[in-house]
Amino acid sequence: MTSSSTPVSPSVSVREVGLRDGLQSIARTVPTATKLDWLRAAHAAGLREIEVGSFVPARLLPQLADTAELVAAARALPGLTTSVLVPNLKGAQAALDSGADLMLLPLSASHAHSLANLRKTPDEVVAEIARIRAARDAAGSRCKLEVGMSTAFGCTLQGEVAESEVLRLLQAVLDAGADVVGLADTVGYANPLQVQRLFERARAVAGDRLGCAHFHDTRGLGLANAYAAWQTGVRQFDGCVGGIGGCPHAPGASGNVATEDLAWLFASMGVATGLDFNALIALRARIGQWLEGEALHGAIWRAGLPKNLKEAA
Repeated sequence: MTSSSTPVSPSVSVREVGLRDGLQSIARTVPTATKLDWLRAAHAAGLREIEVGSFVPARLLPQLADTAELVAAARALPGLTTSVLVPNLKGAQAALDSGADLMLLPLSASHAHSLANLRKTPDEVVAEIARIRAARDAAGSRCKLEVGMSTAFGCTLQGEVAESEVLRLLQAVLDAGADVVGLADTVGYANPLQVQRLFERARAVAGDRLGCAHFHDTRGLGLANAYAAWQTGVRQFDGCVGGIGGCPHAPGASGNVATEDLAWLFASMGVATGLDFNALIALRARIGQWLEGEALHGAIWRAGLPKNLKEAA
């Protein structure tokens, strides 16, 4: 996908989150067989980390009740890191039992969102992270523990979220045993200057344990924010084919950054992603059929690749 005249920069990786973050915001329950087709098509498009579901009670999110089956299928795909979201110790134990490679635990920097989403204060979640780390170690598991710092750039419930609080919690989760931490603009409030500043401050705290950037394109700045994070050294991004997704407990939080738009952004700068643009667009079309009536987002699928990138692809 890169132009032969553009120097190639260090590669980035994109974690596909549609099967979890995308589907949790949609009322319908997609059949497991369809999800398996989705999973395999995403892998065939070059995605090498896929968040396949969440170990939450089925009564809360019946859309994700088949996560263990998705993990089993994902583990059979070569070179794939299988990740799942876990809300608490019980969910983490299910993730360990499933054989997932990575469990992502959300910690909201917004007190109001934390209570709405997990029914715990941020510091209570930090204590739960320590218990999860102890359980992981006691099991002798190699499953990586990642903490995603949600609402790090603002919150529709609380409003402003102080950077000092984000950094305090960042240090707390590292002390509690998180292997890696990321920052998420859960509600699409961030701007590029804010992103650059907070990621730079976060790297001073976390060093090379600062990992993924998660952006929503709710207000049209998703790609600009991804570029700002990339400039600070971030090399992993969450994306969702078709730009679906959002948090049920964050009003107005629509639209993850589309994976195909991230592929286009980095390809246009000569940055390798390993993603097959045509395969992503084909998957997007299938998702549109599977989720008929639901709004899909993103930009590059409408216009297509510029001629120079199309020839290189």
